[in-house]
Amino acid sequence: MLPRLEVVRRLRPVDLVAPGSAQVTTATAGEVAVPAVAPYVAGTTSGSGGPVAMHLGDHRFAASLDDGSVSLEVPGAGTLRSRRFHRAEEPTGLGLTLTGTHVTAWSREAAGWVARARHDLREVAAEGTGVQVDTRDETALHGLRVELPDGGGVAGAFGQLGLRDTRFVTDEDGSPVRDDGALWLTATSAGPGFFDTAHTSVWRLDPDTLEVGHSADLFFRRPDRPGVFGDHATHVLRSEGRWLVATSTWGDFEAPTTRAGRRTPAGLRVTLAESGSDLLHGAHVLDTRELPLPVDGLASIAAWDPHLVRRDGEWLVGFVSARRFFDFHPALAAGRSLDDLRLLGAATDRTSTEGTTLVDVDGRLVVLASDGRDSRRGLRARFPAYDLTMTETGTLDAPYPTNLPWPTLAQVDGRWLMVTFDGRAAGGKLLGYGTHGDLVVMRSG
Repeated sequence: MLPRLEVVRRLRPVDLVAPGSAQVTTATAGEVAVPAVAPYVAGTTSGSGGPVAMHLGDHRFAASLDDGSVSLEVPGAGTLRSRRFHRAEEPTGLGLTLTGTHVTAWSREAAGWVARARHDLREVAAEGTGVQVDTRDETALHGLRVELPDGGGVAGAFGQLGLRDTRFVTDEDGSPVRDDGALWLTATSAGPGFFDTAHTSVWRLDPDTLEVGHSADLFFRRPDRPGVFGDHATHVLRSEGRWLVATSTWGDFEAPTTRAGRRTPAGLRVTLAESGSDLLHGAHVLDTRELPLPVDGLASIAAWDPHLVRRDGEWLVGFVSARRFFDFHPALAAGRSLDDLRLLGAATDRTSTEGTTLVDVDGRLVVLASDGRDSRRGLRARFPAYDLTMTETGTLDAPYPTNLPWPTLAQVDGRWLMVTFDGRAAGGKLLGYGTHGDLVVMRSG
């Protein structure tokens, strides 16, 4: 089927302020306008003082460093310090980020940026203290201001702690989009915490040097609620001179509450956007509609990880269906229209398999996926291959990194290239799960 792949490179870009997005670079103290299209913003200073603050509407959030202790000031919640992780180790800088509804205070240390305090603004509203803060309101975001201390600093769009959920940007037939030989990737830019702190980014990949460069960020408006969301696990493809963008609504996902030991639904689904803009560069907010996926008979409470290919006038859509959180498996649908899909098959024997990906191998479409380490014995840490009925036909011969790496492959100049990820965390122990991972690049011999 496919030749053996070997790891040839690992990369880990970490930036609080996304490269190329800095709207303000100043050496003086003061309050500066940083108009934002989405609630993913950062301000940093190279000094060890402070404060660094953001003004959103009438609300001020501030990070401060006093005698090695980092604190976070939040309206309605007061001055917050982590009991275990507030003390910085020889700090050389201070940072503040807004990612979705989360504000985080950072110190720059020998190991890089370390989160020292964090707060979810939804907790203020839920507790009825202070005033509610709608961080996704576009009018308020356009008026956002960042306050920098003596010595100045940098402010702009939030970057990433790691990259995961990688997909090649493709033409509708599944072939990768090229630009002077380079390829394009979409990725989930990890934020300081769980999935609701992340967003979708676009990267240019040189297949010779295996260097990546950040080029764009994509944000989304939902069809059923106001505001801008950092939805991710995204596939961008070019179809009839326009871009189609299929994404998963992870942008406001919370770990669902338990009821009698069972996870409850969280409204996670797949949406679709269309655009004639240059989505490979800059920051974009896209209007979306529901992508109706056929899940009859699957006992599905949620769907994610879309991947689209069009062949012979018919769309094929790979996705993941969940019976509960977290019990999920790959599935495949088809139809002449994306609004009228039928289910071709589903690997319902799987309980921890995602990253459904369609790949052309010698003119034949193959469905690949990723069996996580939580799968049952014999089906762990592997990349299964399926035909278009979702019958397993073999496995991809490749190393399996940690977490749930996706089989993101393309044939490039006669060799196979795979760009996946692992589960290595960043940003310090305060943040918990969600700050992964390294980009792991593999290639055939």
